[in-house]
Amino acid sequence: MTEPLSWRVAADLEGRPTDRSCAHLAQTAHEVTPSTTEGCEDCLRIGATWVHLRECLTCGHIGCCDSSPHHHATTHAAENAGHDVARSFEPSETWAWCYADEVLLLPPP
Repeated sequence: MTEPLSWRVAADLEGRPTDRSCAHLAQTAHEVTPSTTEGCEDCLRIGATWVHLRECLTCGHIGCCDSSPHHHATTHAAENAGHDVARSFEPSETWAWCYADEVLLLPPP
């Protein structure tokens, strides 16, 4: 099953609207084919562990979060131009992050 992308910049930590924007949403695929990976693709390759997973919204790469020892999702974004936005790949989470603009993205209300 594919998921259509539609995101908005989240309010600040106090819940106030923000004037920040994300210039990178246009770079993301309109739909990302869900991965069949069992975890962080890079950690699985090197035999490492991870904390949480993130999915690149450009190519579908599954990487580990910044709380994980190797930060593979951030590394993927830094090393691949145009791969700036990733969503949480955790089952109960519905948010995304733009690494370049450093903004939290939420689905529409």
